Amino acid sequence: MLQASNLSKFYGHTVALHPLNLTVQRGEIYCLLGANGAGKTTTINLFLNFIQPTDGSALVAGIDVVARPEESKAKLAYIPENLMLYPNLSGLENVDYFSALARQRYSRDELTAFLTQAGLQEEAHDKRISTYSKGMRQKVGIAIALAKKAEALLLDEPTSGLDPKASNEFSELLKKMSQRGVATLMATHDLFRAKETGTHLGIMKEGRLVEQLTTDQINHTDLEKLYLKHMN
Repeated sequence: MLQASNLSKFYGHTVALHPLNLTVQRGEIYCLLGANGAGKTTTINLFLNFIQPTDGSALVAGIDVVARPEESKAKLAYIPENLMLYPNLSGLENVDYFSALARQRYSRDELTAFLTQAGLQEEAHDKRISTYSKGMRQKVGIAIALAKKAEALLLDEPTSGLDPKASNEFSELLKKMSQRGVATLMATHDLFRAKETGTHLGIMKEGRLVEQLTTDQINHTDLEKLYLKHMN
């Protein structure tokens, strides 16, 4: 569903991403780990076509994101660390607006169902986003992904700043999306959440993918040791 093929990004003589090769199949949750500047966000931004690759390609369902940006973005939903929603609109109105941009129109009952599936309490549906916690806004992001019929999720530190309960709720939502066949690529610093939520792990350092493994290959303690070994 998501494929990086010899994907690289240079800024002059500075290497942001060495040739990267990775694949995320439908239903997989691939967690990219690494320090700030390791290349995680660069990878996400290349799949979103926010920046242009120096070489190689990023594909979404076989669609080159540079050659056919509108087609590729139609299959994606993006949830960054701070999700940009319209603060003066309600959660329901935000889902209605963003799904309409994706050429999907729904009744009020259908919009309510998306928010409920995303775990947002019904009494919050008609309240302004400005009154929402970060965890509630992330749930609206998931509801928008459902409404868009997104086939892949791109997440950049989505649980940063969430309390443990909200972080766990978000992880459970990702697992439900996985069961629907949605492919997820998530950049995160949270080793515990990556191990608990992900199906695959990649450790990045200085723009290189230095480790790839599945979460059932390693326990929490050994993952931390492996991560710290590469950070030294």
